[in-house]
Amino acid sequence: MKRLVAALLLTLLCLTPARAAELAGVTLPDTVDVGAHKLVLNSIALREKFVFDVYVAGLYLPEKSSDPEAILQKEAPRMMVMHFVRDVDAKAIREAWIEGLEANVKDITPELRDKFDQLNDMMADIKDGQEMGFTYDPGTGTDVMVAGQAKGGIPGKDFADAILATWIGPKPGPGKSFKKQILGEK
Repeated sequence: MKRLVAALLLTLLCLTPARAAELAGVTLPDTVDVGAHKLVLNSIALREKFVFDVYVAGLYLPEKSSDPEAILQKEAPRMMVMHFVRDVDAKAIREAWIEGLEANVKDITPELRDKFDQLNDMMADIKDGQEMGFTYDPGTGTDVMVAGQAKGGIPGKDFADAILATWIGPKPGPGKSFKKQILGEK
């Protein structure tokens, strides 16, 4: 009898879905594995433009934090995932990256500008339901995924910090409400 109860409990545990966060019909897992590291979902946020929902983003960190400066200073893996809920053309995405860089990074070196040019070369039109992601590993840099396709890596913590600052910097492109949401301040 004990074995039957144990087997039933084990079966139920295996069938229980992992916890997840949901926003605007998009569900993101509470944890992700990046290499040998398990990252936790810091929070999720909805990017809106005018009256339209654009994407749901999830920020994954080694541990939750609401302090943008501490997040940027920490030399640790992190990941930002954007799940689009409408079509967005590559030109608009490219413009947003440059605006975000210029609004949130004080001293833009020529090397950092080149890295953003490299990022912009990776951009493609995004369709409703597709994802874009940025995974930073201190040993290798930032892996870029666009429309579900790996596009390559961009080295350096300077780039990883600058791209994340477009969302959690002093003048986040998606707005202060988005920044509060992604930092878990809701």
